[in-house]
Amino acid sequence: MVGCASVAGGFAVDELRSSTFQSHYFSELSRGLTFKLAPGASPSIRFPTFGPYDERLGYSRIPDFTKSLLAHDYQISQQARMSPQLVALALPPIYREKDQAGLALLDCNQQSLYSARSPGRVYDSFDMIPKVLVESLLFIEDRELLDARYPNRNPAVNWSRFNRALLDQVVHVFVKSHDTPGASTLITQIEKYRHSRDGRTSSAQEKLSQMESASIRAYANGENTLLSRRQTVVEYLNTVPLTAKSGFGEINGLGDGMWAWYGRDFTEVNRVLSPANLAVPLGKAQLLRTAQIYKQALSLMIAQRRPSYYLREGAAGLERLTNSHLRLLGAAGIISPALLNAALPLKLELKRGPVNEPVASFVTRKAVTALRADLSGLLHVSRLYDLDRLDLTVKTTLNGEIQSAVTKVLRQVKTAAGARKAELYGHNMLKTGDDPGKLTFSFTLFERGADANLLRVQTDNLDQPFDINDGARLNLGSTAKLRTVVTYLEIITQLHQRYAGMTPDELKQVKVDQHDPLSRWALEYFAGASDKSLRATLYAAMERKYSGNPAEVFFTGGGLQQFENFDPEENGKMMTVREGFQHSVNLVFVRLMRDIVRHYKYNTSDAAVEQLADSDAATRQATLSRFADKEGREFLARFYKKYAGKTSQEAEDLLLETIHPTPRRLAVLYRSIEPSADLAQFSGFIHQHFPQAKESDKTLQALYEKVAVEKLSLPDRGYLAGVHPLELWLVGFLRHHQNASLSQAVVASRDERQASYEWLFKTPNRKTQDKRIQQMLELEAFLEIARDWHRLGYPFEALTPSYATALGASGDRPASLAALMGIIVNKGVQLPVRKLESMDFARGTPYETHFVHGSRPARRLLPEEIIEVVRRSLIDVVQGGTARRLKDGFVQANGTSIEVGGKTGTGDQRFASYAPGGRLISSRAVNRSATFVFLLGDRFFGTMTAYVHEPYAADYRFTSAMSVQLLKYLAPTLQPLVERTSNGETLLLTKTISSVKH
Repeated sequence: MVGCASVAGGFAVDELRSSTFQSHYFSELSRGLTFKLAPGASPSIRFPTFGPYDERLGYSRIPDFTKSLLAHDYQISQQARMSPQLVALALPPIYREKDQAGLALLDCNQQSLYSARSPGRVYDSFDMIPKVLVESLLFIEDRELLDARYPNRNPAVNWSRFNRALLDQVVHVFVKSHDTPGASTLITQIEKYRHSRDGRTSSAQEKLSQMESASIRAYANGENTLLSRRQTVVEYLNTVPLTAKSGFGEINGLGDGMWAWYGRDFTEVNRVLSPANLAVPLGKAQLLRTAQIYKQALSLMIAQRRPSYYLREGAAGLERLTNSHLRLLGAAGIISPALLNAALPLKLELKRGPVNEPVASFVTRKAVTALRADLSGLLHVSRLYDLDRLDLTVKTTLNGEIQSAVTKVLRQVKTAAGARKAELYGHNMLKTGDDPGKLTFSFTLFERGADANLLRVQTDNLDQPFDINDGARLNLGSTAKLRTVVTYLEIITQLHQRYAGMTPDELKQVKVDQHDPLSRWALEYFAGASDKSLRATLYAAMERKYSGNPAEVFFTGGGLQQFENFDPEENGKMMTVREGFQHSVNLVFVRLMRDIVRHYKYNTSDAAVEQLADSDAATRQATLSRFADKEGREFLARFYKKYAGKTSQEAEDLLLETIHPTPRRLAVLYRSIEPSADLAQFSGFIHQHFPQAKESDKTLQALYEKVAVEKLSLPDRGYLAGVHPLELWLVGFLRHHQNASLSQAVVASRDERQASYEWLFKTPNRKTQDKRIQQMLELEAFLEIARDWHRLGYPFEALTPSYATALGASGDRPASLAALMGIIVNKGVQLPVRKLESMDFARGTPYETHFVHGSRPARRLLPEEIIEVVRRSLIDVVQGGTARRLKDGFVQANGTSIEVGGKTGTGDQRFASYAPGGRLISSRAVNRSATFVFLLGDRFFGTMTAYVHEPYAADYRFTSAMSVQLLKYLAPTLQPLVERTSNGETLLLTKTISSVKH
């Protein structure tokens, strides 16, 4: 028995030192813990549900990401297959974990656009770590870790440290002040702060799981753990948690810790502490610098025990502990006496403010920020900070090299020298003395793909987050004529469907309103045309003529408006729609829009004519009712904006500012907003706001009763108070419903809105009614036009109900214009815009999942015949119209020109003030824009926009000629992207960019 016990004891002692049995057991166990990547979704995969590392890198959220991506037309192309043993393992999967990961965005040629690596400063190998740091770490944490005498040793357990920890726990039971340092080795600490819930050990069972997982991981590459142990040092120094700081976020690893807490450059730290530097005698200044850097690094190794405490309020304790360890390290011979003596007096000065990381220009990262925002929404990751920490590689559609080249040009033209080189000074562009530095130029380029429109370039030169391409409602001027002509041709197409198949006799029987010129033209055309095909009809419609005369005054938008042409020579001409589009003649399109509006006015309702002809018709009354409702909503919205968020007293005071107080006005006002107030409250209000009142109590009581809400209608109370009835009603409503939304106020005011306009229903003045009816019919016509525009990508739900909409008054966005041009390039078919091609999560891990964008069924929105006519008109604009400076601007290597078409537009958005009667008092320029929406050949399209806002807008007179010229200047830069081979395929030739000279 004694012999057996002796043998057993000897085996145990040997096992504790050499881990012979453990090395065999755990290495064999790890052999079956494998995974591989295979096509399609995996039938054998599991994902973690907690753990700081798995949460930060997004591994725990891959199931959620999958649901979202599948719902947005992505498909799993490849996914990891775990072995049955790995799936069944009740521990975190065993694999070589990444010390550094983060979001990577690649361009269409697999070149890097963006890379967010966290931690940002790491050691790539053990040999890169200064020896003094390795020895210091092991002295503090595990002095036996790299002992080469036992090559198979299990680094997950240090028995000496384990026994000491047990003893400390026993002492702590009796002496509560006795410290109880943990028994965790470096590799088990890594398991804890990576994979345990909240990075903490919650129980003895959790500790055993950490040790088991660490043991399997240590033997994953065989029984010999020497390399694994060296790698443990690397992983620990790269990833040890060191709390967080404002402006930086979580701090992991010594490299990021030295930067965030001490402002130290990682390269400098490693150079100063390198063996080569420490081996030579150091001067006093060098020694002090070396000592300070070493002491700071040592302090972070110690602070990891309680980083949130030691790196904040416990800084004094950290100083004491660091000095204590310095002495121990000096006594052990790990640091020299000179380094020890130099370091001890130095004070640790932790940086308390936010970390100021270098920030790139908004100009250079605008497209990347937009892509990250799209990705954030797609994955439902609300913070870009969290998005950047995902282990995710995304292939985008951008061409990075072209993107950079265009961005460079746009930045250059913000200088006078750059603008002159681009020939942006001249007629209808910049004047001598104009500062291009105040201008923003924005450019986008798409390529038609097999099943999507692919964003190739998106950039501007505005060094701010604002994106004028897709971030505002801008007046883009005559680019609206493109939308107008498409709507016009859609109406002609509908008329073709209705009448083209009729015989002459049948056409004579058709009754259309005399105010609907488009229907009347269609009937005349089909009665005499030999070719009634849709194509011929559309081309004929483009030859309809309109006057360019600006003398006419138009009643539109609720008032009288007059328009002018850009070129006075157009004023006396009769021009076809085609010519008006080519030369962007305003009056042609104002009159065309009037015809479109009239067509909808007299075709959207069977009773439209009767509504005007019969003053007693119920439909006429219904129109007036709709007008009252519409105008009432507008006033209510205006008043809501004025009073929303105000307290009852603030709203009352604001309402009182609008009136000249008299006892009667005050009485009506107060009884309207506080109808349940008693006589005492009423009298107090009158005396407070009209202290000179001489009314007796009896008079006040009579007034109190006379102006009760049940005795006066809302319009009467508004009239007597000198306040708009709806403003009076809303203040009372919000007084008793303080958190009510505008939509709730609209619902609650239905009867009040009608009551406010009862004069309209009772007026004997037929002309007044007719005027209001015309306004309502025009508004409804523009609702129809808005639906047409919105279907083709217009970004806003409503249009300004005025003929000026044809000239850009309703606003637009360059990105939305590009969407319309995409439909044209795609021959009437709407393809989705694609920016993100594929996503690879967790590469090289058991969770690896690849997504690719699937195809979505395309939708035909316009017939090809319309597209042919519109495309021809767009090309005419370049060949001989407002964009003619771009003619032959893109020439292929064989000398042939690439077909270019587009529409120009100049927006001059102004804020005008008018006196009663319509007299203009003042007008100030809010912003000015110049846009060219274009197509290049059969596959490419985009926009170029120049923009300037107040207070500088008034200083410029440039037109869209400047945007056209800048696109022409960019032609050599874009040429490699749009160049074609003889078989018509697109070549992404980016290698020639470096040789392009401007």
